[in-house]
Amino acid sequence: MVLTGLILGLIFAELDETIVSTAMPTIIRELHGLSLYGWVAGIYMLAVTMFMPILGKLADLFGRKRIYLICMGLFITGSIVSGFANSMTWLLIGRGIQGIGAGGLMPLALVIIGETYPLEQRAKIQSLFGPLMILPQLLGPTVGGYLVGHMNWHWVFLINIPVGVLAAAVLAVGMRESIGEEKRSIDWSGAVTLILALFSLLLAPVLIDNQGYSWSSPIIIGLLALSFIFFILLIYIESRVKEPIIPLHLFTNRNVVVLSTLVFILMMGLMGGIASFPFFAQNVMGLSPTASGYLTLAFMAGAIPSSIVNGFLITRVAYRNLFIVSFLLPIIGFFLLMQIQVSTTILFIVISFFILGVGLGALFGGDNLIVQESVDSKDSGIALSTVQLFQSLGATIGLSVFGSMLARNIKSGVADLSDQLPSGTAEHIQTGGIPQGISPDLLLQVKTVFAHAFQNMFTISLIFVVAAFILCWFLKKEILSKKETEAASA
Repeated sequence: MVLTGLILGLIFAELDETIVSTAMPTIIRELHGLSLYGWVAGIYMLAVTMFMPILGKLADLFGRKRIYLICMGLFITGSIVSGFANSMTWLLIGRGIQGIGAGGLMPLALVIIGETYPLEQRAKIQSLFGPLMILPQLLGPTVGGYLVGHMNWHWVFLINIPVGVLAAAVLAVGMRESIGEEKRSIDWSGAVTLILALFSLLLAPVLIDNQGYSWSSPIIIGLLALSFIFFILLIYIESRVKEPIIPLHLFTNRNVVVLSTLVFILMMGLMGGIASFPFFAQNVMGLSPTASGYLTLAFMAGAIPSSIVNGFLITRVAYRNLFIVSFLLPIIGFFLLMQIQVSTTILFIVISFFILGVGLGALFGGDNLIVQESVDSKDSGIALSTVQLFQSLGATIGLSVFGSMLARNIKSGVADLSDQLPSGTAEHIQTGGIPQGISPDLLLQVKTVFAHAFQNMFTISLIFVVAAFILCWFLKKEILSKKETEAASA
């Protein structure tokens, strides 16, 4: 019952993202909110990332079940507010509430599984969690399209309510948890400082993506400097309080530090290339938007079997060795992607993404399992949330930095052809893709500009992946085994 409740909740939280992105054009049209388009995703991402570590710590203090059910309640409340929104303001408020709830669902689900199942079963279950999250990517566009076409966009959010209630009810009935009744203190000053630090840091890429600022803009530099000051203040506060939001002793744990750095670097280098690839597939390879989106599923085709195999091996083989061998494959994958040309075939892309997926399959569930086994059980919630925070930060910053870099490369390449292009076409190419009706000769030159821009981006990705491979050598050379307390209770 616990596992059923968790899977239901997680799939719907993830499904919500893809359904909403599919329905956004209709929502924006009806609410007249084009100027706030990017903020619908931006506000959700900000809320998820800012509250992830705080909810993880609260779960350590007051019980996983209680905080998980509160997170599910927040997600449902946000869905109600968004579903009945009659303006962009209310929609953004609803998305923010949803984001706070979603910030606790994934890390707490992994902690609950960690305390429900013995190590061997947990390794197999967690290895399936990452691949399981691809189901929403497959279903999202179809479900979103159906709800908008046959009902109305409000049901994109309202459909979460019955499923969320069912998931919460199944977990509430099925899970047993004993919690001490002693009074616990909450580090409010640390929590507020952490939120301000993360808000300042994450607002920078959101403003760049949505308001057209550059990384060298005084406002962006000011936000980053403010974030740095808040993080220094946070360290000062956390070193002095009784129950810190993020215990500093976590960063004396070798595996926590290595894995946090590893996922941060990897997500920075990976997400930009993978997320923007449909732009190449549509404009250079001539694929439809749907086909270009599904092309990246080759990545999951490699990750799913690899993740399952690693789930079996991680309790039998030293996890450092598993990661070292696995992380050779992303290096090969990005080296292949560096070679893309105008004439690149679909098969070449599928093989490259498949190799990437096989290599990164070790990370699905593996990093969470190692973190759980490397810290005391009382700190497992905040430890997992901290690693996932670094992963989310890496993905967010990577998407923005790589997006800016790609746009700049395309802009400089197209500028050399501007005298041959019709008036206004150069600006359109940088944002909306290659227009119809230009001569075959010129079309080939523009596509070559796109190919060179993506080659440069994948070269940078390769450097990040090599850095991640080197970091794998700093993991402890241990085989995951039952902790003494777990063995004794068994």
